[in-house]
Amino acid sequence: MLKRILSHKVRIFVLLAVISTLLIACGKKEESADKIRELDFTVIGADEQPDELKEIIAEKQKEPFQISYTLGGDLYIAIGYGEQKSGGYSITVDEFYEGDAILYIDTTLLGPGSAENVTDVLTYPYIVIKTQNIEDKPIEFH
Repeated sequence: MLKRILSHKVRIFVLLAVISTLLIACGKKEESADKIRELDFTVIGADEQPDELKEIIAEKQKEPFQISYTLGGDLYIAIGYGEQKSGGYSITVDEFYEGDAILYIDTTLLGPGSAENVTDVLTYPYIVIKTQNIEDKPIEFH
């Protein structure tokens, strides 16, 4: 009886170890999407954005958002961080590349520095980048 219980516990332990290993392996594969190439892009201001995209951003700006917008051969990607309690924020593009099955973009919201004199009004920081349209690949935002 004791052997049977121990044998059962060993099987469960081995099964859990195998499942854990598979989950870790799958997670690592997703994190390091096979990078084909870095993508060129331009950060554009409101004066260069298509009117329809500006309208969509205005509707969504109070909450964080991620938008892709295609116009002809151009792809616009807009990322907003929602309502902030002051000015002085900026956004960096840390990575932007084409993977086997995705376009991958990673951005960071940078807050105002402690010595920086900022306005005490609500702001809605966002960034819009323009790049070449690459069809049939979804965008993975980070």
